[in-house]
Amino acid sequence: MNWLVLVVRMTGDTSKNRVAVWRELRKIGAAPVTSGVWTVPDTPHFTKAVAKVTELAGRGSGDVLVLPTTSQAPGVDALRAAFVALRLDEWREFSGDCAKFEAEIAKEIRIEKFTLAELEEEEQSLERLRRWHRELKSRDVLELPEAEASEDLLRQCVGSLEGYAEQVYATLHAPTEPEASDTGD
Repeated sequence: MNWLVLVVRMTGDTSKNRVAVWRELRKIGAAPVTSGVWTVPDTPHFTKAVAKVTELAGRGSGDVLVLPTTSQAPGVDALRAAFVALRLDEWREFSGDCAKFEAEIAKEIRIEKFTLAELEEEEQSLERLRRWHRELKSRDVLELPEAEASEDLLRQCVGSLEGYAEQVYATLHAPTEPEASDTGD
């Protein structure tokens, strides 16, 4: 795989522009190599994203020098290693959040908190995990094994929420016991 090396030079007088460029680099999944130097795979997805970074840098009186490399270029292993390390960190964090989600569902079941409000909150948490997973997958062009494992974790989270939802609805629709009435007999 070929890589792009991005040398980011910000000469603007405000940190606002530097922060905007830095955030965009993180958002697209660029891996920091050293101060002011980032890398991404040379794919259409990343090439388009680099154009946005370059535009943001230009707004702040800066620029991005984009240096294409080939897979045989000296030092390309370090670029790949930086990118892989960042992806692995992201997948580990995602896995940890899936475990927290599972633990939260288990706690709600254990304490029998079967309310629509709690179900809605858990649905929002699952949707956040789904969005995050999509973002991570879009950046993981190397198709690391951790990506496949994360899909299994996400499926488990979906299953846990479905089981919890069934318990919530069963509780809400359970027949109520009639209250004892005082007939005065």
